[in-house]
Amino acid sequence: MSRARDVAYGCVMAVSTEGAYANLLLPQLLAKHRLEGRDAGFTTELAYGALRMRGLYDAIIAKASGRDPQDLDPEVRVALWLGVHQHLAMRVPPHAAVNETVDQVRRERGQGAAKFANAVMRRVTERDHAGWVAVVAPGDSRAARALRHSHPEWVANAIEEALGAEGRAGEAEGLLEADNTPARVTLVARPGLVDREELVRQAHGEAGEYSPWAVVLPGGRPGDLPAVADGAAAVQDEGSQIVAGALAAARDIEPGERWLDLCAGPGGKAGLLGAIAAEGVAYLDALELHPHRADLVRDSTRAVPEGTVTVHTGDGTTWGESEAYDRIVLDAPCSGLGALRRRPESRWRRRPEDLDELVPLQKRLLANAERLLAPGGLLAYITCSPVLAETREVVAGTTLTVLDARDAVAAVTGTVPQAWGAGPFVQLWPHVHGTDAMFLALLEKPA
Repeated sequence: MSRARDVAYGCVMAVSTEGAYANLLLPQLLAKHRLEGRDAGFTTELAYGALRMRGLYDAIIAKASGRDPQDLDPEVRVALWLGVHQHLAMRVPPHAAVNETVDQVRRERGQGAAKFANAVMRRVTERDHAGWVAVVAPGDSRAARALRHSHPEWVANAIEEALGAEGRAGEAEGLLEADNTPARVTLVARPGLVDREELVRQAHGEAGEYSPWAVVLPGGRPGDLPAVADGAAAVQDEGSQIVAGALAAARDIEPGERWLDLCAGPGGKAGLLGAIAAEGVAYLDALELHPHRADLVRDSTRAVPEGTVTVHTGDGTTWGESEAYDRIVLDAPCSGLGALRRRPESRWRRRPEDLDELVPLQKRLLANAERLLAPGGLLAYITCSPVLAETREVVAGTTLTVLDARDAVAAVTGTVPQAWGAGPFVQLWPHVHGTDAMFLALLEKPA
């Protein structure tokens, strides 16, 4: 497993010191070093786990070393994260976790640093996970809960407030724990392009719980599947499928309708909505600010019948002709705090002040979407964040009529509206639905 550990170390170093993204970098590293199967799984768990849990691990390292981990050489700090994770969260014998960490530090920083790492890791292996949590995060305060589950305190607080607004006070522990559980890989079987049963067969997977298009993979590489390779299917979280599909399910589709995906990159929702539009003889414009992401949208929609989807490059806050669209999906740029299961480093990169830029942008996008919506038209405002400042508080400023989004979600999922909260909004949760924490508001322009 030494090569697997080296690859995990390289990934975590690049993410923590060079701004790399683990979900983009690690697959490249696995392919480069030809790690597959058990070795690839070990590497992924080690890298993602160390990145995800670094907040808790820093507290443990500080207690075990008597030093602030931020003062350590990056190579030493990263190696210790990996060592602590192997001991506390993986089936690695204590002596192996110590030895591998010491060897890594020796190669990177020399004998003196290796002696320090040896002393720290030997102290770390004196306790198990529960023992260390009792030392560094005792009690049930918000701060202790955040540290115990390795979330920045402001993130944990924002999540707890969102839960309270949804009538789920007291569920913070479950949600924070779910954020640390790797998300399953889910595919969307785009309607009219591939049957879900056929995709289940290709993937040796199983049907998703809620979305009529979802297929959950047991493992492997999705890109190797024929339906994914030709664009008939794609990787897409089940929650993303539900909230996008709700816009189409909210009312019958009239032939010739014009739809708009206002922030379309990288193209997951455009791919699903384009397929649905083709079946209903509707047309979808997909707008993306950045040219390279617009190319991703074109690639994502390549299997949709020609003439259905048109990809544009432009600024969603100003683009477009007034009252031109019957349905608009606005999947607004957001903090992404609803997808912490998938992006292990993102919780540590976000800052509260990020909302000072994101929220005004979300409001400008929503205002332009209102302008672009035809009388009687429908607008789905979506974020991959449960944070109230990005969800309810943005929608509170709209001039549109707020509809009960539960009806549309129930229509997509074959359930009853009451299953989706108190309304009128729908907020999905990792610990409840097994999806990303997607928010949906369904709005209508008065005729």
